[in-house]
Amino acid sequence: MRIILSQDGSLKGARRPNSISTGNDGEEEEEDFQPRIIPYKPVKQSQPKKLFRAKYISTELGIRERLFVGILTSKNTINSLGVAVNRTISHHLDNVVFFTGTRSRKIPHGMVVVTHGDERLIWNMFQTIKYILEHYITEYDWFYLAQDDTYTQADRIKALVEHLSMDRVLYMGSPEEFIGGEMQGRYCYGGFGYLLSRSLLLRLQPFLENCRNDILSARHDEWLGRCIIDYADTNCVEEFEGQKYYYYEMGKNSDPSKEDNVQFKNALTVHPVSDPEQMYRLHKHFTEIELQKTYEEIEKLQAEIKNVSVVAFEGNRSALWPVGINPPFEPKTRFEVLRWDYFTEDQVYSCIDGSPKCELRGIDKLDVADVIETAMGELNKKYKPVLHLKKQQLINGYRRFDPTRGMEYTLDLQLEVVNQKGHSRSITKRVHLVRPLSRIEIIPMPYVTEATRVHIILPVSLQDREQVHQFLEVYATNAFETSENAILTFLFIYDPIEAQQVNQNDIFASVKAQISAYEHRYPTVKVPWISVKSGSPSQIKFMDIISKKHPVDTLFFIATVKTSINSEFLNRCRMNSINNWQVFFPIHFQFYNPDIAYHNQPLPNTMDLVKEAGHFDRSSFTEACFYNSDYMATRTRMSSDVQENEEILENLDIYEMFVKYSGLHVFRAVEPDLHQKYSYQPCNPRLSEDIYQRCVQSNLDSLGSRSQLAMLLFEQEQGNST
Repeated sequence: MRIILSQDGSLKGARRPNSISTGNDGEEEEEDFQPRIIPYKPVKQSQPKKLFRAKYISTELGIRERLFVGILTSKNTINSLGVAVNRTISHHLDNVVFFTGTRSRKIPHGMVVVTHGDERLIWNMFQTIKYILEHYITEYDWFYLAQDDTYTQADRIKALVEHLSMDRVLYMGSPEEFIGGEMQGRYCYGGFGYLLSRSLLLRLQPFLENCRNDILSARHDEWLGRCIIDYADTNCVEEFEGQKYYYYEMGKNSDPSKEDNVQFKNALTVHPVSDPEQMYRLHKHFTEIELQKTYEEIEKLQAEIKNVSVVAFEGNRSALWPVGINPPFEPKTRFEVLRWDYFTEDQVYSCIDGSPKCELRGIDKLDVADVIETAMGELNKKYKPVLHLKKQQLINGYRRFDPTRGMEYTLDLQLEVVNQKGHSRSITKRVHLVRPLSRIEIIPMPYVTEATRVHIILPVSLQDREQVHQFLEVYATNAFETSENAILTFLFIYDPIEAQQVNQNDIFASVKAQISAYEHRYPTVKVPWISVKSGSPSQIKFMDIISKKHPVDTLFFIATVKTSINSEFLNRCRMNSINNWQVFFPIHFQFYNPDIAYHNQPLPNTMDLVKEAGHFDRSSFTEACFYNSDYMATRTRMSSDVQENEEILENLDIYEMFVKYSGLHVFRAVEPDLHQKYSYQPCNPRLSEDIYQRCVQSNLDSLGSRSQLAMLLFEQEQGNST
């Protein structure tokens, strides 16, 4: 195809493939067009390359952490100054590594220690830089090195690197002249620590061996400075991009609380620190400085919010009280209205046992005393020096817990007011206070998996026989048919008389026949059972027998014949039970007595989790998930008390045993997938008073809701009146 250039140099003969040509010029060019046919050849499929995907997104995107911290220590100081450094900075920084020539046999707990095997200072510095280049250069942007006799204000170091460009070739610290003055440039004095950028270390990497062979020095910080100046052409600087590296030289036996130097208050590092005690005093002092700065920033923000709210549409009403705290909870229905509890200095009018009034004691009494003291302090702060206020008595006190804010208080205080002339009078003042919810933290938890097998232990007594059939029907649908990773074990409880007649008249013969029928229906399923004889049933006694028959890593779930079990709950049992860390006591959903909940109404085909159908039974502690090893360890701790009083085994349940004798987290939570149908639960009076009262309360709460019981009473009274 020819392309004809016009006289003015434009491409008149060329046009877009989809354009339409008009005129004579286009017709001439059409005659010059010669079509060309290109035969089709299938493209050979090459072997696809295996796609490599990084384990973490940050690795694939090349995202690095900001700051690595290396502490130069020694065999003699790692267990003293080294530990002090670790305790003052490790919880503020992501990665702190201690480098030493040699170390003692005892390594401090919780510290990452790298040993180079030689006490020569220059060799150790060379090995430290080499180790960082081999292991951390791809993970961090900035590298901070300091000695173990240097106190580091960790938050200020982090703030400094946040304001520096990561691609700069930077060597930052306290600049010093080389000894003798023959060497041009400045190095960073090691006592005050120094920052090295990633770009600087990468530039230094090819020449590190040359530095070790060619540079002679008595000090490791001078050696590193000469290496950086010679091969990276970079001097130590104290200030860069408007950011300054503040440091302070500490006098011998100086008291940090008495230091009033501006440079000391702004210091990132302080050197030399003679002993761990001085390190902790420095940390306390600088922490107080940072805390005071935080309080000042809060006050400043509160003042700004108040000033801005004046010009808002609603004026001052748009500002929340207290400033910065969430607004109060707004109920959508009358059932969501938060209840105010009335109290005085000695009495509270909302009791756990339902009594109209009870004594104010324990943590509640301390709470009220603290609130009154805080109120008096704030009142005197507001009216001093014109007036001085003294508390005479608390007239009225009201408090409620707001889940969006915290605990709210309203106090009516009778006060004695004294003016500057000494005249006094008694007045009543109403004050409002809020104890806000503390900051929520993410607590690190050990790793757990849903692949753990659950061993379900089902105690069955004479009274429970009739309910076993329904339990097995539900369990077979939810576990046998789905091949759930769980083993069901029956625990048959005989009293002494029933045990003697077991050969002639086995009270559990019908239950065992049902178990055999299910094993026949599901050939892959085996349901073992254990028979025990006891005149006084006790959870701990039964678990002692079961625990010995299972490995230590067994996960148990103690169930009841009224419990409906499904896969969702079993997964939460696995996730909430953590070996050597946590035991789980779920709060099941208890259905009400159908004769009361559905009085004069047809029973529904399926029971839903609604407030008219039932409630979460907080008085029941019968179901539990825990590991055998945790049970055995806790049981061992209570053995000394059992020797003195064997009745403990009958008076305590497993919940109280874990609370009293274990150091584990005892986790209680509502469990919507764990249901129990209504049936009267016999309470054993031989158990402790608390356990017995919980059982009685559970039976009472399970009858029906207050409104349902009230309607029954109302109908009964109406019937009696007619």
